[in-house]
Amino acid sequence: MPKPLRSRSAFAGCCEREEGRDFWICKTSGENRKVRLNTDSRQSWLAGGKMSSVSRRAKVKDQTDKSKDDFSSFSELSSVSDEDDKEDSVWEPKKKVPKSRKPRAPKQPKPKRMPQKKKYTPKIGDDSEGVVVKEELNNSVAIDDTDLEDRKNELDTVQTEKTFKRKLKNLAQLPVGRKTKKLKVEKTSTDTNLESGSSNTETPGTSTMWAGPCKKEKNEEDFAFGQSPLKKIKTTICPQGQPVKLPANASNIKEEVEMNWDIVQVLSERTNIELWVCANIIRLFNDDNTIPFIIRYRKELINNLDADSLREVQQTLEELRAVAKKVHNTIQKMKKDGKLSECLFKALLNCKTLEELEHVSAPYKTGSKGTKAQRAKQLGLEGAAKTLLENPGALNLLSYLKPSVKGLSTLQDIETGVQHILADMIAKDKDTLDFIRKLCQNRPICIQSTLSKMSSTKVNEKDVDKFLLYQNFSCSIRNIHHHQILAINRGENLKILTVKVNFPDGVKNEFCRWCIQNRWRPHGFARPELMKILHNSLDDSFKRLIYPLLCREFRAKLTSDAEKESVMMFGRNLRQLLLTSPVRGRTLMGVDPGYKHGCKLAIISPTSQILHTDVVYLHCGQGFREAEKIKRLLQNFNCSTVVIGNGTACRETEAYFADLIMKNYFAPLDVVYCIVSEAGASIYSVSPEANKEMPGLDPNLRSAVSIARRVQDPLAELVKIEPKHIGVGMYQHDVSQILLKATLDSIVEECVSFVGVDINICSEVLLRHIAGLNANRAKSIIEWREKNGPFINREQLKKVKGLGPKSFQQCAGFIRINQDYIQTFSSSHHTDFSTDIKVTNEKQGKKRSKTPMNVVLKPNPLDQTCIHPESYDIALRFLSFIGGTLYEIGKPEMQQKVNSLLKKDGIQKIAEELQTTVPTLQVIIDGLSQPESFDFRTDFDKPDFKRSIVCLEDLQVGEVLTGKVQNATLFGIFVDIGVGKAGLIPIRNVTEAKLSKTKKRRSLGLGPGERVEVRVVQIDIPRSRITLDLIRVL
Repeated sequence: MPKPLRSRSAFAGCCEREEGRDFWICKTSGENRKVRLNTDSRQSWLAGGKMSSVSRRAKVKDQTDKSKDDFSSFSELSSVSDEDDKEDSVWEPKKKVPKSRKPRAPKQPKPKRMPQKKKYTPKIGDDSEGVVVKEELNNSVAIDDTDLEDRKNELDTVQTEKTFKRKLKNLAQLPVGRKTKKLKVEKTSTDTNLESGSSNTETPGTSTMWAGPCKKEKNEEDFAFGQSPLKKIKTTICPQGQPVKLPANASNIKEEVEMNWDIVQVLSERTNIELWVCANIIRLFNDDNTIPFIIRYRKELINNLDADSLREVQQTLEELRAVAKKVHNTIQKMKKDGKLSECLFKALLNCKTLEELEHVSAPYKTGSKGTKAQRAKQLGLEGAAKTLLENPGALNLLSYLKPSVKGLSTLQDIETGVQHILADMIAKDKDTLDFIRKLCQNRPICIQSTLSKMSSTKVNEKDVDKFLLYQNFSCSIRNIHHHQILAINRGENLKILTVKVNFPDGVKNEFCRWCIQNRWRPHGFARPELMKILHNSLDDSFKRLIYPLLCREFRAKLTSDAEKESVMMFGRNLRQLLLTSPVRGRTLMGVDPGYKHGCKLAIISPTSQILHTDVVYLHCGQGFREAEKIKRLLQNFNCSTVVIGNGTACRETEAYFADLIMKNYFAPLDVVYCIVSEAGASIYSVSPEANKEMPGLDPNLRSAVSIARRVQDPLAELVKIEPKHIGVGMYQHDVSQILLKATLDSIVEECVSFVGVDINICSEVLLRHIAGLNANRAKSIIEWREKNGPFINREQLKKVKGLGPKSFQQCAGFIRINQDYIQTFSSSHHTDFSTDIKVTNEKQGKKRSKTPMNVVLKPNPLDQTCIHPESYDIALRFLSFIGGTLYEIGKPEMQQKVNSLLKKDGIQKIAEELQTTVPTLQVIIDGLSQPESFDFRTDFDKPDFKRSIVCLEDLQVGEVLTGKVQNATLFGIFVDIGVGKAGLIPIRNVTEAKLSKTKKRRSLGLGPGERVEVRVVQIDIPRSRITLDLIRVL
């Protein structure tokens, strides 16, 4: 290692300065080597300065140019100098440098580590906003003196230019439309300036090691999810489940494009979720984990978030990645067109929304004739605009006068061109836009809608009446409801309403005053005519550029929030409908009402098998004769429950059955009926799935079968229908269809997974909605089951073609294997599965391995529980703690043993003894304690069965009725009270005090299927409207 150059005295003792040159000749060990010093270094040496501080001061000076606070930079420089003085006082010479030095190899050798201070790893707490802390090396390290000349060149290079070229080079290597090697987006401490767009690579100094790339240290904790004992454990220090120690790279999230903002930080700010939780969520989604799996088996990593919150984070993450991807494509396109400048490059990397990106990139779009500012710049007036701000006393607009050139022929044209350039500069300045946005947050901004002038001639009068409430509507953007935004947008799309955003006059005045006094104040005395140009530029910028931008931003934000809330409401309603408690053990008659073509009947068994189908004509004068047929069918199949669809002729069909029931016509059967939604039944009846399931059956009769099965097992039947056709949403045709489909499909997957499926008897349609599975994998599972017989345990899933380790991890916990079914199957086929069976561990369609491994398969009682296979070892250890066995699962004895241990030690202590987390242990306890046929849907409401009917004319104000929630919207709850028309409970009448606290509720609102007690407040017979007040939830 070469001798370190530390102090002036030590340096002068072994070096002589060459006359007239900036070189010092080293005489150590008889060799003469020239060392070049820059001017600052030379003056520092001659004045008694320290050699070790030369390049460090240059680095600090380089950083000072970027700093906004000069005083803080000066303090930093002073502290560095003081530290150098202290180091020089204790410096000791080291061994001599050998004469011969090996030439530098193409691949730099691994640098020798020097003693350095102990690295401090901060614990993530409430006060820490960063996750990665960069380590500062304070101890001096020797550097080859032959490299000092290179150091001087690096220090003279402008950091911003290096950053710009480096990023352009990286972007040039990323082809558009194809996934490439991901760039690292690193989150540093709060003091790090992310908005500058500069590189994270710091200029090396003479006091740091720069011989080669440093080897990265391995993390102490691996972010792997394979084994439960390695999960982070809650402690008293972190009661919310926050990890005690976060890995050093916990938020080093790799993204496709390196932006000037950190995706973890922005995600945390937008969703109001802790930083460490957002980092964990991103990693979980990057590893292809599904929402049901995360919610049930990774609770400690997401701080016990619910599914809706996790889904919201996922949507926000996708939006941010879409912005980053579009920024990348825009940069590539502008670079190809030769329009990309350093300023534009930084502005694009600062964009966090699509609206910001559109505002920045709009003037540079191909095919546009250009903005007014661009045309003025082409005339050469950009220099005049800059001079007006930087040195107004030297500006002479008459020098730009050219009578033969259009746009420069008169002084007025020149002033107008300068005004357009200044207005464009103001509208694109980040500080200016941040100020006006912050100013608008404290001002009453209103959105107003009025009747359009075109609506009276080109729009149907009935459609105009639908928007009567919004023909003269005004509301603050802070107080407007989501359904009002969607209604206004629909009216505007139909050309019925005209919408605009109103700003108070004080906003513009304060904005202009701030610009003149602060941001856009000329540097020097400006003549009155020049100040007039500046004032006109501010007015023009606000009116023509900034105001439309703010209007677009406000309306886009309101619309986005309204669409998200509408989609979430649709999802909550769908979840409530899918989780309706099934009616098992009954023979049902499904009725699809109709007039001319008759009512279609279908009788199904308790196991959903079709027993009989028929058609009866109840509303064509043949009601009495058809009643005998219905009575005979009900008695022959011992059916006492009738399910009527709520479509055409539903009211008349309901009255027909209610009249027969009141007359006790079906005696001795005690017949009851219920009304269910038939939305989507007709679409399903002609689908390929229905044709495959019920071949040869008329599509009209398939609808009756589907209606009956919706009561017997709502989840298994409704998953066959596309979610948006179920019809329990609000403004579903006005929202983003991509977002709607993704959310509803996720809701279906969540419901099916949490309920669980018996893999040996479930249908392919139901199986494809399990987390981790899709249509192809579900088909492969069914084919394997038909070829090899029933699954004996969950491990056999690994043998299915196309089902890899990740898919198995996601789906295994939601698949059940009924032990009784296996015993029944083995007895009927004379096969004994209780003994060990050796099978070859190979997959379908795969080549046989050279050394096939035999595995032992036998039924595992844990496979019929919600316990994940990765936690089987913990479950067995827990059973040994309580003295239980696998054959006691789900029995009262197991429940007693579990409760006894929990009462004695507590779940927290037991989790620590088992080296697992409390959420994982809770899943194990639930799986061992729940009965074999447990279905958590029993906590939800069943269909409301009735025997009589009430007419709208029979209602009276103040009457108390019992009804069932039909649909929930953002403005109220629709309740079916049995009069043929649903009543509305306004949202203001739904308070938390009236909601049931004992039920397991996933949201504070009511959902379809819930039974409520209501009071009639208002009846409008001509408009068929009933206003209700909620009394309580039954």
